[in-house]
Amino acid sequence: MSIWLLFRRWAICQFHALSGRNLLLIILGYSVLSYALLALAGEHALIHSITDFIYYLVVTASTVGYGDMSPTTPLGKWIVMLFVIPGGLGLFAIAVGRMASILVTYWKRGLQGKRSLIVNNHILVLGWNAQRTLHLIKMLQHEERGRRPIVLCARQEIENPLPGEIEFVRVPCFTDAEGMSRAGIEHASCILIDNPEDDITLTAALYCASRNKTAHVLAYFSDEKLGQLLKTHCPNAECIPSVAVEMLAKAAVDPGSSELHHELLSTHHGMTQYAVNYPQDAAPTTVGNLFLLFKEQYEAILIAIDNGEGEGVELNPRLDRTVSPGSKLFYIADERVNNFNWQQL
Repeated sequence: MSIWLLFRRWAICQFHALSGRNLLLIILGYSVLSYALLALAGEHALIHSITDFIYYLVVTASTVGYGDMSPTTPLGKWIVMLFVIPGGLGLFAIAVGRMASILVTYWKRGLQGKRSLIVNNHILVLGWNAQRTLHLIKMLQHEERGRRPIVLCARQEIENPLPGEIEFVRVPCFTDAEGMSRAGIEHASCILIDNPEDDITLTAALYCASRNKTAHVLAYFSDEKLGQLLKTHCPNAECIPSVAVEMLAKAAVDPGSSELHHELLSTHHGMTQYAVNYPQDAAPTTVGNLFLLFKEQYEAILIAIDNGEGEGVELNPRLDRTVSPGSKLFYIADERVNNFNWQQL
């Protein structure tokens, strides 16, 4: 009896420590032995083909038992009772449990931000500011509408705030090579950095610019001097300063200005600000021609241009102002215009 107890304890220990490779080998061994025993018993109907044999083992092991296939010889019935059914039930339970465990672990790793992502041309959001970040992501989702996936990368001990809607990666810091690789930093088309601490934002922006030289890097700073410092080292980076004080001053002088600014930036309702590039192969034109095209054909208002000549954005340009091919045009419309017909100019 003591030997049997020792054997049972050993078997239970091995059962819990069973690796996926050993489980597969046991299943294969069980299948081969079952086939040999059924062939020895003369159960030719059960092993007539590999498909019929596997079908019978799965139906038996899963306890479904359709009854369309069953042993007919006395020896075959004993083999099924003493080996095929008990062995199949145990292995089926282990396999299903192991598969469920793998799926749950995979889901939890994604929820906790520990999984490596396979993404391309995505928007990478670095930083977590609770409701502020959630609002930012919601605005991006409304704008993109499935065109580009959104990946949130945070340092805080949080889980994915929007599971099923965005991907999530947690890193110890935004300069961690392994963690940022899991977030697909090299394949991101836009990297948006928004942290409560400006120094972390600056460090993350410099690191991202060195890892991905083609991505559009956006960084939000409370201190404009740090934004200027980033522009010195990364001229292609776009720095977003805090304009809360300016909006307060403007609203004090011109009451209602804050509501106008909200409408201009909102993506959920009202007029919204957008941008489009004037085609490189188009002929030069004027602001007046574009203004009429935008308003008459698309109910949009052209408000600014950027000819890319180092002068920056020109707000409310003259109607006779020349617009060169490749210029960026800023306009206000209810929705983004995806297909401008430039041939109408």
